[in-house]
Amino acid sequence: MIKKKASTTAGMALRTAIILFVFVIIFTTLLAGVYLWTKPALEASATEEKMKLVDEVLPRTDYDNDLLKDTISLPATPALGTDDTTLVYRARKNGQPQALVFEAVAPDGYAGRIRLILAIRSDGTLAGVRVTQHKETPGLGDYIEPKKDKNKARPWITQFNGLSYAALTDKEWKVKKDGGRFDSVAGATVTPRAVIKAIHKATKFVAENQTQLYASPTGEGAPTR
Repeated sequence: MIKKKASTTAGMALRTAIILFVFVIIFTTLLAGVYLWTKPALEASATEEKMKLVDEVLPRTDYDNDLLKDTISLPATPALGTDDTTLVYRARKNGQPQALVFEAVAPDGYAGRIRLILAIRSDGTLAGVRVTQHKETPGLGDYIEPKKDKNKARPWITQFNGLSYAALTDKEWKVKKDGGRFDSVAGATVTPRAVIKAIHKATKFVAENQTQLYASPTGEGAPTR
């Protein structure tokens, strides 16, 4: 009797294990199928979001290559404030370098890190800068973001357009309150100081490494100094 019960229990356990195994296989197959089915849509959405950011700083009419495929990787770069590998997108027209689009980080914002995307043309001038992430005080320091800036005709962040590292002295790369040339909102100077410093360092980095950044084979890390 005891042997029969033990045999029955073992049989039930085996059947349960088989059912669970079959369920796992089916569930895993379904998940894999859903992933493969949605992967193209997810990739297209990610590409669209990347291009929206790029469009904020560099018009598509300025290049004719597939910018998202003409990239190089950069390791953590102190001059850009990054602590992880990032990509540099290279815009070209008729095969000639036009601009570099990349990320930089201002680590010393009032409320922490401020992430930026910049486009610097091959002549060293800034095509555009945008803040992509920040935690600055709403209604005070968030004017670094165009949609939060009350000056819709000329948002604060657009005053960098057309400038270059070589065009200004180190002293000029500051807010007017500190003797520089950049405007700021009274009572909220910590935020613009951080952004200006990050842009200054980024333009200097590109000025010193532009040749290598454009020349490095696609997909490889760029040698920088």
